[in-house]
Amino acid sequence: MTAADANDVDAFIEDWTDAYFLRTREIVAKFGDIQVTYAIFMRRPVVSAPRLAIDWLNDIIAARGSMVKIDLLFEEGRWVGAGEPLMYITGSFHDLCDLETLFLQKIGPACVSAYNAFTMCQELPNVAFLAMDARHCAGTEMAEIMAYAASVGSDRAKRKSAAVGFIGNATNATARYFGRDSGLGTMPHALIGYAESTVRAAEMFHEAHPDQPLTVLVDYFGLEVSDALAVCHRFPEIAAEGRLSVRIDTPGGRFLEGLDPANSYAVLDRNAPRSIRGYRNEGELRHLIGPGVSAAAVWHMREALNNAGFPAVKIVASSGFGPEKCKVMALADTPINVIGTGSYLPERWAETYATADIVEYDGQPRVKVGREFLLRKPPVS
Repeated sequence: MTAADANDVDAFIEDWTDAYFLRTREIVAKFGDIQVTYAIFMRRPVVSAPRLAIDWLNDIIAARGSMVKIDLLFEEGRWVGAGEPLMYITGSFHDLCDLETLFLQKIGPACVSAYNAFTMCQELPNVAFLAMDARHCAGTEMAEIMAYAASVGSDRAKRKSAAVGFIGNATNATARYFGRDSGLGTMPHALIGYAESTVRAAEMFHEAHPDQPLTVLVDYFGLEVSDALAVCHRFPEIAAEGRLSVRIDTPGGRFLEGLDPANSYAVLDRNAPRSIRGYRNEGELRHLIGPGVSAAAVWHMREALNNAGFPAVKIVASSGFGPEKCKVMALADTPINVIGTGSYLPERWAETYATADIVEYDGQPRVKVGREFLLRKPPVS
């Protein structure tokens, strides 16, 4: 990196960090630099996802011609308890003090999202997940952080419970986090509107991409079951080969075709009676038998496909599949093959707030009152 590039980096940091860190840096430059150690922690359990933040920090420190030592206490993918130091960072106070704001932006959301992704994959270990978070992100940097986080949470679930986990994502730019060269996905609702028919949209896609598996959205006209069966009858060979999927994305303002509260109860009573006796609150009940993509809706679609002679056709479900909904789907043994979701993104942003406190000044332990739990523990003899 050239001196000009380093100046550009400093200018960017100056624009985006908290102003009191800039003033602190000027004071340290005037009165003398020291070595400090920061403890990084969060106030809730998370899964460690530090790679992007650490890579960024190392790049900035290198551009400044300085050095930093990072003691990562929890390797990527490990569970971290509330208040436990995730890492210690030691280096020049002058070169580190104005980086805190931007560093924390990159680590907190990643760790919470990794935790959510892990929880979802753990609840439904036999279901494949597709990361569809990009449209919910505030810019491309956040989209990269979220895709990375999903991959970390997924890898933990694969190790812990042999889960299928996340098999890919929707954008080319971040596909590498899932071991792919490009994003996955077939058709948006817009294509069906353009084709004026669900079957015609499927025909267009298959003609344009004949070697691709065919996943067809079936909720555009509110005729999920009818349109799903029409597509199956149009492509019986692909259906029999298991290369045809129907995706349910029914909005929460209506029931899937053929369902209402009474019929939804009946569907679950036939297929997963334990679930309707085991829910704990109204939110869980809604996920079981309510409008939108409920457990009953998926079971109803599975019954229709099987009864029509299409047992190999897969079901892709989307619409609000976060940790709580995935837990309910597991309770109902819901026959989902793939879940498309961006709902591992933190629902309450305040939970993503990471904190950095200095715990050592020139090697001497010192921290503000109330944060003594962040001090390094003496080695056990």
